[in-house]
Amino acid sequence: MKKTKAGLLFGLLFGILDLAIMVMQKLTWDANLSAFSLWVVSGFFVATTSIKLKPILKGMLISFLVLLPSTFIIGWQQPLSLIPILAITAVFGMSLGFLVEKFG
Repeated sequence: MKKTKAGLLFGLLFGILDLAIMVMQKLTWDANLSAFSLWVVSGFFVATTSIKLKPILKGMLISFLVLLPSTFIIGWQQPLSLIPILAITAVFGMSLGFLVEKFG
């Protein structure tokens, strides 16, 4: 499988998974769509960026960089809500990096 296609596919997969988690929590659709797009964009960047890091670190770094602008908006009103967001981003980002490298 081509790396870009793998990045988009796994990004969609993690986006859907995160979307399901957020829908169960009855969060707003702007937040849901923001999280979904974070994973699609992260998947694309993980697949196309040539930074020299181990795949799990690359996936985590890129995912955190894509999340960064949203952390200011989220953290301004609800700083404690950043804790689960950062945890999910770390786990999903590492998984994304690993899967894109393995199947890309």
